[in-house]
Amino acid sequence: MSAQGFAPRAVLFDLDNTLIDFMRMKRASCEAAISAMVDAGLPLGKDEAYKELFALYDVHGIEDQRIFQKFLKRVSGTVDYKVLASGITAYRRAQTGVLEPYPHVRSTLLGLKERGIKLGIVSDAPRLRAWIRLSEMNLAEFFDVVVTIGDTKRRKPSRLPFDAALKQMGMAADEILFVGDNPERDIAGAKKAGMRAALAKYGQMHACRGPEPDYVLNDIADLLKVIP
Repeated sequence: MSAQGFAPRAVLFDLDNTLIDFMRMKRASCEAAISAMVDAGLPLGKDEAYKELFALYDVHGIEDQRIFQKFLKRVSGTVDYKVLASGITAYRRAQTGVLEPYPHVRSTLLGLKERGIKLGIVSDAPRLRAWIRLSEMNLAEFFDVVVTIGDTKRRKPSRLPFDAALKQMGMAADEILFVGDNPERDIAGAKKAGMRAALAKYGQMHACRGPEPDYVLNDIADLLKVIP
């Protein structure tokens, strides 16, 4: 894969499913939470409870911070705080154990920094959660700019989060490469803002329509081949 003369001054990344194997963490954490809630008295089988929980995530969003309360009201008509506390505690314990970057993330970020390339994040995650994830994986120090849903109140593919990153970077759009796993949101939003875009194929969860990326990455380390 050739950069065809493109030498960006900065690379912006999506966070979840681009740098972090987010859905692996979410599934493992939710499985732990469901098991704990069933043990604490939730009147539902584990498989059925897991399906009900993810059906609610589909409605309210994967980052909903009150999803367990909504889940308990849906399946039992009330919030039993013993069951709720058991679920939240188990979720947090499991999350810490399985939250990790994809292979080669750290070495790739180091390689980009050594080339003098500035790095940033544009994520739909809540501000505190994004920073906690970066901190837990010891990645926070790599990034000059972190833009989250809390900064613009708009989700990708709106160009506003990308424009906010451009402003903070002090660069033009044609100096930046954006890397994300979702063509419909990441690639489309970056293109709207005038950036080149690379699809993180290794983290793509679903086939969805979107503009063609300039590059396709089967491993994040492919960035070091793309960028001269």
